[in-house]
Amino acid sequence: MLDIQKIRADFPILSQKVNGKLLVYFDNGATSQKPQVVIDAIAQYYQEINANIHRGVHTLSQLATDAYEVSRGKIQNHINAKHAHEVIFTSGTTHGINAVANGFASLLKVGDEVLVSALEHHSNIVPWQMLCERTGATLKVIPMNEQGELIQLEYDKLLSDKTKIVTVNHISNALGTINPIKEMITKAHQVGAAVLIDGAQATPHLKPDVQDLDCDFYVFSGHKICGPTGTGILYGKEDWLRKLPPYQGGGEMIATVSFEKTTYADLPHKFEAGTPNIAGGIVLGTAVDYLNGIGFDHIAQYEHELLTYATEKLSAINGLKIYGTAEHKTSVISFNIEGIHPYDIGTIIDKLGIAVRTGHHCAQPIMDYFKIPGTIRASFAFYNTKEEIDAMVEAVKKAQMMLS
Repeated sequence: MLDIQKIRADFPILSQKVNGKLLVYFDNGATSQKPQVVIDAIAQYYQEINANIHRGVHTLSQLATDAYEVSRGKIQNHINAKHAHEVIFTSGTTHGINAVANGFASLLKVGDEVLVSALEHHSNIVPWQMLCERTGATLKVIPMNEQGELIQLEYDKLLSDKTKIVTVNHISNALGTINPIKEMITKAHQVGAAVLIDGAQATPHLKPDVQDLDCDFYVFSGHKICGPTGTGILYGKEDWLRKLPPYQGGGEMIATVSFEKTTYADLPHKFEAGTPNIAGGIVLGTAVDYLNGIGFDHIAQYEHELLTYATEKLSAINGLKIYGTAEHKTSVISFNIEGIHPYDIGTIIDKLGIAVRTGHHCAQPIMDYFKIPGTIRASFAFYNTKEEIDAMVEAVKKAQMMLS
């Protein structure tokens, strides 16, 4: 069992007031809050070992380089990558997806197909649309059903020897649906397709085992797992990373440069051009250590309790509809109140200290499917409580009464 009050004490922001009310933070799907150990680690880097990495012989540079590469090793162990050089530091999930999509531009031709799902965040749609426009390949969409689940029989029909890459999220940011990615990866590999998994919404709730999944690429963001903004990871199988051209050119990613020809550095530096977010990369390792110290099994169990409790409480409100009722889902509830725009609900409950997300959540095709302008999304983390859910439910009832 988790000691929730002890955990909450690790997060300074949770004790502050918003609009005179104690903060209830249910926008974890957008970004997580940061524990004091992460905040302190950022300051410690700049106070003690601030220097550029991989380039200096002086002591501070070596200390910073060592800390950065230790963090890479922590991420490797966390996701069970086979090699440390399969772990690429990025600025976030979007960066990782674009790096892979850009690399595939040299591999696709007219007639090839790229499969995305109807549940994707815009960051896992737009780069592939751009890729298809550049190469003449065709973008195809795996459809969803009313419960917010991907229709696996339709996925089976879409797969063919024309399919070159399948890109799908592990968990939907808008609905909380947990996709059966392991089975989807196996099927894609049977037709010779690569697979990229968007793990931005999954990594706060579970530990991905990339070797067990057998995915070719897995991407996620640091700021959603208690780490700093501007950090992320692109995991890629070594063979694929060697095959793809680099996404950016500049310092660090080169072996030799002349005006006649440039040769690229070995992995992982081939994909890490320029001075990186050094503090962010180091502290991402701190955040992973913090979460592993709590334990992802404990996190998953507790967040499931929060999801079940909140679903029951919200479902009792007259006129409230929940979108995303998949059998397997994580601690995200998207809902609307009949006859009231989600923005209006979100604005009123903010005055009562409740932070939720309203809108299409960068998943406009999902909203178009349900024929709605957006939803109110409450996304829970391991530091939230049932008492906070009660406060949200009462705030939603009050807003409903005021707006009806």
